[in-house]
Amino acid sequence: MSPEPQKGRAPSIRDVARLAGVSHQTVSRVLNGHESIRDETRQRVREAMEALKYRPNRAARALVTSRSRTIGVLSATHGEYGPSSSIAAIEDAARDQGYYVNTANLASSSPGAIIEALKHLLLQDIEGLIVMAPQVRVFDVLAGMAIDVPYVSLQSTGHGDHRALAIDQIAGARAATQHLIDLGHEEIVHVAGPQDWIEAEARMRGFLDAVIDADLRTHPPILGDWTADFGYFAGKELLRYRDFTAVFAGNDLMAVGLMHALRDAGVDVPGEISVVGFDDIPLAQHVWPPLTTVHQEFGEVGRRAVALLLGEVRGIPVDGDEELVPHLVTRASSGPAHAVIGRY
Repeated sequence: MSPEPQKGRAPSIRDVARLAGVSHQTVSRVLNGHESIRDETRQRVREAMEALKYRPNRAARALVTSRSRTIGVLSATHGEYGPSSSIAAIEDAARDQGYYVNTANLASSSPGAIIEALKHLLLQDIEGLIVMAPQVRVFDVLAGMAIDVPYVSLQSTGHGDHRALAIDQIAGARAATQHLIDLGHEEIVHVAGPQDWIEAEARMRGFLDAVIDADLRTHPPILGDWTADFGYFAGKELLRYRDFTAVFAGNDLMAVGLMHALRDAGVDVPGEISVVGFDDIPLAQHVWPPLTTVHQEFGEVGRRAVALLLGEVRGIPVDGDEELVPHLVTRASSGPAHAVIGRY
């Protein structure tokens, strides 16, 4: 049977059913995410939809079912690898369940911008919300608005919120810092992320916990902005005082910028100064020297967020208590400690 519908009209649900060899009721159940459909049947229907270039009428479905089949994502990302990877995984997982994704990127982190972004999503009749905006003030606004749709967060505020995925940023930072301590480093500097960012605070805490437990001198953390430009600036400033042998950067981009500054100053990495990052972005293994860093499963975070949210939407509890623990990836940018040279 030809997959083409009658010339001059858009393919219909019955065209999909004929091509897939199922009833139009089965196609409707696939579109609505019914869990009773067998995986092979669901796949056959999706292949037929793709062959016919069939696109369901979202407005009509919403009128019939009183459901928009739409998930909202509130995001503060502007193209960064980690959040972009999580959003891609969210879109894939939502599509597998018959849902669309509507993303609102925050223009700024002001309360007004957060409120406007949330209002925009709620006007789309979203059935649930995934929050990827990592500032504390976002959660303050959420609490104040008392939104009436289920939501989950990709950041934990540390207050036992069942809506938050448990991603142990503290453990990841401890592992990075402990790696440097095990290499014999006693003077370790932390270039942290921005103040008020939940992940930056957690990584700083993990760093400080490891340093204090090892009874080492604590250098005041340097608050950055996640960019390679800031890492470069921080590296140049740190080299005015040569009182450290290792740096743990709060993310890979700052670590890459910092290594650039060290290289420009003729400082050998890791011969004189070791550097460790966080996130394991694709670039990390291609800089020189390749960057030791903490690997995060951004895709898994996105998939779990959709499963947890749709469990809330459908009233079917999903176990989201299992923590995702980032792990250290050791590369050439970290090595044994050497004596602190002292101030230039």
